[in-house]
Amino acid sequence: MKPARLHPSAWLGLLPLVFLLVVMLAPLLRIGVEAASGATGAMVADLWRDDYLRWRIGWSFLQAALTCVAALVLALPVAWVLARLRFAGRELVLRLLMLPFVVPTLVAAMGVLALWGPRGIVSGFLGVDLQGTPWLLLYGNLFFNLCLVVRAGVDALGHVSAARVAAARTLGASPWRVFWRVEWPAIRPWLASALCLVFLYCLSGFGLALVLGGPRYATAEVEIYTLVAHELQLAQAGVLAVCMALLTALVALAYAWIERHLAIPGRPDAIALRRPAGARQWAAVLGAMLILLVFCAAPLLAILVRTLQAGAPAWAAVLEPDSLQAIFNTLRFTAAALALAVLLGVTHALAARRSVWLRAAAFLPFVVSPVAVAFGLLLLYPQWSASLWVLVAAYALLAYPFVAQSLGAALDNLPTQLTQAARTLGATRWRLFWRVTLPLVLPSLRRGMAFAAATALGEFAVTLFLSRPEWATLTTLIYERLGRPGAGNRDDALVLATVLMLLALLAFLLIDRPHAREPEPRRLLAGAAHA
Repeated sequence: MKPARLHPSAWLGLLPLVFLLVVMLAPLLRIGVEAASGATGAMVADLWRDDYLRWRIGWSFLQAALTCVAALVLALPVAWVLARLRFAGRELVLRLLMLPFVVPTLVAAMGVLALWGPRGIVSGFLGVDLQGTPWLLLYGNLFFNLCLVVRAGVDALGHVSAARVAAARTLGASPWRVFWRVEWPAIRPWLASALCLVFLYCLSGFGLALVLGGPRYATAEVEIYTLVAHELQLAQAGVLAVCMALLTALVALAYAWIERHLAIPGRPDAIALRRPAGARQWAAVLGAMLILLVFCAAPLLAILVRTLQAGAPAWAAVLEPDSLQAIFNTLRFTAAALALAVLLGVTHALAARRSVWLRAAAFLPFVVSPVAVAFGLLLLYPQWSASLWVLVAAYALLAYPFVAQSLGAALDNLPTQLTQAARTLGATRWRLFWRVTLPLVLPSLRRGMAFAAATALGEFAVTLFLSRPEWATLTTLIYERLGRPGAGNRDDALVLATVLMLLALLAFLLIDRPHAREPEPRRLLAGAAHA
């Protein structure tokens, strides 16, 4: 009796699983071993008795929770306007909605400081100084995550049944009552899923908390970095990292449960868009655009304004040898990480079509702290801690889930009748993939690659832990200039942040450029058929 042959997708799944084991799970386990072997019971107890550490952990959760509440309050009316009203510029707003999400962390921090920091555009005009307050970090969190909740709200409102809304209005329900009784129950799971992601991003964020939090409002992630890099307290850092990982895992489980139970119905009777009617609806449109301007566009515009004000001497810093080397390092590390991320993402997405567990595993790098991963890599592979492959692998770990998730969603939506027709015409499995499947999923693949490239370009936490001095990237060089006194260094950091922002946007636009037309099914079948 012949042994059962494994499906090709099972072999494909081995590559991303081995990668996750070596680069993520094993380093996290190594942190746990370090914490268990080096820490005493008193140290673990002191973690919760010590006012300083308890404040760091408590503030980490509080700032994430406050960001979720503020994001929900601000995003819900914006999402309703974009999902229900048709006005000039709506399509452009929807396309640019995820732009803040691809901006590197340090660029966002520089934008917040250019607005609200010392001698900032808004703080200088109002005569207030927000340095040393929690509002800088909360505003930075909203810049990154508000667009995510708005996008989820727009998608959710697009799946609300028009028939149910019309029935409620026919029975005499007011628009406000229709929203709370019909629309809100339908969109609540979508928003809960997005808010779980926002909470995780804020909880495990590093760059914003390091630059904007300051000594008082830095998070536990910054404290782990300080314990490792400056105080060499590896055992205490391990205990704190394990505690944060366990607490984060609870939120990740809630997110996974919501995603598992989130039904995505079809859209046969979606509510049609309508022109704003009356002053109240036009005021809602203006209010929504104002919210997006203040929280999503203003930091980017502030960087451009401050960079233009810096003048030619600051721009000359881009041509200095260390700046050119940092640009070169940033581009080559990103290119290597993107190539590895595409390989891992494609194999993971193809294998996950037959495995629910593999599909869930693609979310793991999203919910793991980059600081914890980098710390674990240092502990597990000390002999390779300054090697290029470890740095590129860590970059790829944080980038490839975007490819896997985007491609996986596209594969789920493939028309089965088209692939069946191609097989009927004699196409082999390999020819079917190249001539039918790949052209159909290529837009989604490129979109995932764009997010992966932007993630690698702006990666900061991993670079601080694993990079050599000669491997300085734009993110580390910006942070170095920010740490030096003087207005000249601040202007240099602004110019370098502008260069990094332009590189990220250029990579995103080059990879995820709009397509002239969708592939025609008849042409795809003709290419898949044998001559």
